[in-house]
Amino acid sequence: RAALGIMTLFGVSIIVFAATQLLPGNAAYAVLGRTGSAEAIARVESQLGLDRPAVVQYWSWLVGVLHGDFGVSLVNGQPVWSLIKDRLLNSAIIVVAAGILATITAVTIGIVCGALRNTAFDKVISGIALWLSALPEFVVAIGLVIVFSTTLLHILPAVSAIPPGVPPLANVTLLVLPVLALVLVCFPYIFRMTRAAIVEAIESEYFEWARLRGVSWWKAILSHALPNAIPMAIQAIGLNMLYLAGGIVLVEEVFNFPGLGEGLVQAVGVRDIPTIQAIVLLLAGVYVVINILADVLALLATPRRRFRRS
Repeated sequence: RAALGIMTLFGVSIIVFAATQLLPGNAAYAVLGRTGSAEAIARVESQLGLDRPAVVQYWSWLVGVLHGDFGVSLVNGQPVWSLIKDRLLNSAIIVVAAGILATITAVTIGIVCGALRNTAFDKVISGIALWLSALPEFVVAIGLVIVFSTTLLHILPAVSAIPPGVPPLANVTLLVLPVLALVLVCFPYIFRMTRAAIVEAIESEYFEWARLRGVSWWKAILSHALPNAIPMAIQAIGLNMLYLAGGIVLVEEVFNFPGLGEGLVQAVGVRDIPTIQAIVLLLAGVYVVINILADVLALLATPRRRFRRS
């Protein structure tokens, strides 16, 4: 899986580089704008190495990435890594916080609803989860702003703009709405997968046998149904963490949060190609790592792997 992940990242690097090369114009036009003369554009193309063959440009860029050099921003001439490292930390904080909160909430409520299936509580929670799953991220984010910041309540800031150089945890209130938006977006899938796994375990023969042996209902849920539902829940959590890595783009843009997603939108707006390439490659790396970790943890959590086959 690690080798496949490396091959995936290699393929992504080719696609990202090719996509930026196929855009109308080039980086020289992005630097000089429409007012640049032909001589000035040719001079900038030579300085940036854009007059070289595309294969040579890609190889030079890839070697730099492998050495931790993502190039120089076309907007301000600063190294790309110095511009995105703080954004990477900001995004990591809200993604990890949202992932932990969504996992604890969704798994717990999913276990309860699975154990109390077809009750009023289960139907209400399942209906809310279905409703949330139909809402895009930006709709959830805008709805939270309306409820907690503008129209109904005025208890949380509508914009989560963190000044450069300020630690993101210095003002936790700025993180509440972005994290809550991501939690609400991730909750439905983890909840439904956990509930389905518990229901499937309850209908199994080993659960029925435990009940016939006199094991109480909730003890059978925790000791027999839950261990067999954990692998499916882990896979659901992993998929949602992958979703968070992409969902932050819209959520961060709505709240003006200085993370990778908002940085990607800004870089696309000004055609800062090295920054675009770096952020997309970083997000792809996060996808690969989380995918491998989720699969490994799901395998380790599978109960039948604890016993040798005869």
